[in-house]
Amino acid sequence: MDANKLNNSILKEGFLVKRGHVVHNWKVRWFVLQADKMLYYRFEGGKRDCHRGTIPLTGCEITCPYLEYDTRPLVFRLKTNTSEEYFLEACSREERDDWAAEIGAALQKLPSGSKTLPVPSCKGSKSLQLHDINLSQVIDSMHDVHSGIKLSSHVEQCSTYINCFSGSTVVDWLVFMQLALTRVEAVTLASTLLDEGCLRAIGVRSVDAGRNATLSEQFLDDSTALYSFAEGFKKRGSVRSEKSTSAVELSGKVQKRGYLLKQGHKVKNWKVRLFVLREEPGFLHYYDPSKDDLTPAGGFSLRGCLVSSLDDNGVPSGVKGNVQGNLFKIITQKDKRYFIQAPTRREKMDWIEAIKRQT
Repeated sequence: MDANKLNNSILKEGFLVKRGHVVHNWKVRWFVLQADKMLYYRFEGGKRDCHRGTIPLTGCEITCPYLEYDTRPLVFRLKTNTSEEYFLEACSREERDDWAAEIGAALQKLPSGSKTLPVPSCKGSKSLQLHDINLSQVIDSMHDVHSGIKLSSHVEQCSTYINCFSGSTVVDWLVFMQLALTRVEAVTLASTLLDEGCLRAIGVRSVDAGRNATLSEQFLDDSTALYSFAEGFKKRGSVRSEKSTSAVELSGKVQKRGYLLKQGHKVKNWKVRLFVLREEPGFLHYYDPSKDDLTPAGGFSLRGCLVSSLDDNGVPSGVKGNVQGNLFKIITQKDKRYFIQAPTRREKMDWIEAIKRQT
């Protein structure tokens, strides 16, 4: 086997939660470990989406466990030979240690003496520090009746879009409001708002850019690229009711944990969630891994549930979008339906068997 094929062979792959470099939030990404690097991808719509970054492993150091995050005890850290840090969270201690062992084995096979010239630092620069910016406050300012972005109608390829704005309008506004010092910084901030779901792309140009570009390039500083506020931000002043989870539900012994994709009930999109299966009493809870909140986003009793594997050929009934493969369905005793996708067929069957034991 030649060197290129050896370096490109997959040693391990799966979901990890990564802390952002620009904005210090947490995002689920699909990681692929190769002999000399780790690649990570966005995972949307039931499939692996565009490549978001690469972590070079030559000269890299791994710290496992990394205990600086009180609410995230399953984090490990990678520090590259250019001192860039990556903070990654696994779904369980076993999975974290397995990742650390695989990465450590790969590091031992790499030349430790190779060097990469450091990137010149810009000390004293007043460049944008997005981790110090409250994105919710930015969106609130954009909505301001007096000083916010003006909504208008635009025509693109014979289609009319209302209550929207162009990419260049957003960049102009961010610079004018001194939320960014340069247009490049404004594009970075706007891209982050887009990636966080605060803004959404509409029309052909902006949608294509968001689908195919890297984070820093997915927002277009262009008068013909159209954007709007995301649906969730159009209704101001609304308060979401809090869901309480009883202590009894969370008292059972954890039998299984893992990242799975779940179809939403109201908005039929697919999101990666951390699922936790407990017994005595048997409950299945799911958490939003991007949040530090330790309370479940949802869950249900497994008593009387029906769980079944869905056919991999075509899109099953009840499933929205072109989502195929490794799907299963849970019907609760109250006849509520959950559509879930596992990363692999083996994981799907493991989850089905684990759930059946609690029903």
